[in-house]
Amino acid sequence: MVKKVFTRSEKTARVPLPQGFSTIWVTVALDLVGFGIVVPILGRYAERFGASGLEVGLLFASFSLAQLVCAPLLGRLSDRIGRKPVIMISLLGTAVGSFVTGAAGTLWVLFLGRILDGASGASVAVAQGAVTDLAPPSERPRLLGLLGAAFGVGFVVGPALGGLASLGGEHLPFFVAGTVALINAGVAWFRLPETRPARVRDEARMHSSQGSSAKIRLWGLALTGFTAIVAFSGFEATFSLLASNRFNLTEGGIAAIFVGIGALLVVVQGILIAPINAKLGTQRSLQIGLVLNSVGLIILAFAESWSILIVALALLTVGQGLVAPNLSTLVSGRVPDHRRGEALGFQQGVNAIGRVSGPALAGVLYDHVSIGSPYLVGGALCALALLFAVGVGEQE
Repeated sequence: MVKKVFTRSEKTARVPLPQGFSTIWVTVALDLVGFGIVVPILGRYAERFGASGLEVGLLFASFSLAQLVCAPLLGRLSDRIGRKPVIMISLLGTAVGSFVTGAAGTLWVLFLGRILDGASGASVAVAQGAVTDLAPPSERPRLLGLLGAAFGVGFVVGPALGGLASLGGEHLPFFVAGTVALINAGVAWFRLPETRPARVRDEARMHSSQGSSAKIRLWGLALTGFTAIVAFSGFEATFSLLASNRFNLTEGGIAAIFVGIGALLVVVQGILIAPINAKLGTQRSLQIGLVLNSVGLIILAFAESWSILIVALALLTVGQGLVAPNLSTLVSGRVPDHRRGEALGFQQGVNAIGRVSGPALAGVLYDHVSIGSPYLVGGALCALALLFAVGVGEQE
């Protein structure tokens, strides 16, 4: 039995990466570097314009709301005209949004910059669409997992680069982020392949709707993703508070834990997901990931010792590493080829709203209920997401 599993894993590992994947990976990684530069300092930057706590929250929400509206539209456009032009549009829009944010002299201009950035923020969903164009369904979890590893790289390099840039002034990090986006667009112009065959683009222009059964399955997966993202983003938003109050960790210690989480995500999504999916299948792998998320969050709610904390974070991180790429794989497989970009854009938009709702819910629970309550509720939400995922699987 052990020998059989090893052979499957070895066989999966030998499958070469499709031509063009490395360029797509670099494009996403650079995009996330720019995002990682901006996010950690944006709240403090807004305070210099007299923004209240509510206005800072709305500033972050404006990005996600713009993404909710525009990501499905840009995804649909990529189905019709190709992935490369839309990724170029997104990267150039990100550059403009970053430059406007950096040059802002008033709060409303700052909001304008974030809305422009959010409206053009479909590059990740379109890049996922490009990866699904390159690979058969059996290879998509592995490649989307590798693409997910680019998130970890971006969120490690971005904040470090932003911290260095901030030494040169409060506006400089945003200009650096805009410059990174412009360089990324230049590299994409020369190196990024067009993965969307002309025949499929023509089909997308001819067909304007998908079947009702596909819509039902897509909404089921959207609810699964939304609920899971609310839980995980709530953890991201409040973990520093728990770590400080229960374990007396400093900012440096908390940052080290998040680096460790990012590194484990890279291992899970870049290495482990292929043999796991080869043995269990995409649907079962997603469900197991949600179980691990739920158990990890519930354990975290009661963690009082380092050993329990490490177990909880490991379970949660491995679970999240399984959930994200498998969910994208299932979304891409629920719609016709000519609607794949639109579907992934829709998923990205729904996830963006989850990333607004999760921190808000967790913050209220932390302030008004207890330190552990955000994670108990998060565990319950992951259990609910599991029910949605099982329901979608039964429709197969």
